Amino acid sequence: MTTPSEVVDAAAPLGSRTSHYDYELPEERIAQHAIEPRDASRMLVVDRATGALTHRTFRDVLDLIPAGDAIVVNTTRVFRARLLGHRESGGPAEILLLRPVDDTHYEAMIHPGGKLRPGRIVTIAPGFTVEIVDTTPRHTRIVRLHTTGPALDAIEQHGHVPLPPYIERADESGDTARYQTVYANQYGSVAAPTAGLHFTPELLAALEAKGVERVEVLLHVGPGTFRPIADDDPALHVMHEEWCEVTTDAAARLNTIRARGNKLWVVGTTGVRTLETAADEHGVVHPFRGETNLFLRPPYTFRAVDHLITNFHLPKSTLIMLVAAFAGYDLTMHAYRTAVADQYRFYSYGDAMCLL
Repeated sequence: MTTPSEVVDAAAPLGSRTSHYDYELPEERIAQHAIEPRDASRMLVVDRATGALTHRTFRDVLDLIPAGDAIVVNTTRVFRARLLGHRESGGPAEILLLRPVDDTHYEAMIHPGGKLRPGRIVTIAPGFTVEIVDTTPRHTRIVRLHTTGPALDAIEQHGHVPLPPYIERADESGDTARYQTVYANQYGSVAAPTAGLHFTPELLAALEAKGVERVEVLLHVGPGTFRPIADDDPALHVMHEEWCEVTTDAAARLNTIRARGNKLWVVGTTGVRTLETAADEHGVVHPFRGETNLFLRPPYTFRAVDHLITNFHLPKSTLIMLVAAFAGYDLTMHAYRTAVADQYRFYSYGDAMCLL
């Protein structure tokens, strides 16, 4: 017998339910290592006006972006947020630092959660222990770092690159630089803004020489960006807050570029969420400094984004919904099916999409 909820789901417009964003992805299509050089990755170019799909290489953005337009990049820097240690019993423990509360206290996710109650100690290295202090309303922990020197130095010395769980290997020495954009300069993310991983210094220099501007914004990526949507009605999903900033200078430059008729090519969903948080209903970008929990999904009218450069995202995620809000549900899912069939590489170390 059909239940009332199934009747509602069957009648729901395509793109309005979490289940609509599922797609089949063979495991071998999930990139486990980054390609070299960075700009040699493939790029699926999606024309939103015509629906045409074109297969290019990432360095072809140099041909796509006209002089006078601008790329908008997120300059956040990933820190070595994954701490591996052992409990007082000798059992293994893992702590993922999410954000600093002060110089020695962090919000964190921990494993095993049931065995790491407030008061427990995890040893990371000689002279570096982590004390579990409290539990937050969203079931993360507040931890205190006990170090012989500055906590940040201990994190960078003993922490691991926080690769996403779908990269099924331990971090390697090459990930230190590779899981970081070449323009990253502001410490604070637990995940890379991965669309930016494709840019090289040489490609950025060539864009600048062509007359393409570069405008920097900031969003410190937290795990909330990747938190699974538990309900089939995405309206019930709550995004965790992430800290972002658009400076007065950046806002003025962005508004000047668009006022003269040029376009903004936003690199990554984090940049999109930052601009859309800072923009008003007229598309004017204002200086902003604070937290955002903006969840962009269909239907949504974008205010400050003209073109989007992004990677391929997980099924049923907030990120694929953002892409569908920008490109349309049908075209987005057609592009994803095409990318799977044409053996593109998916997720953080994978290939790119450029949405015109």
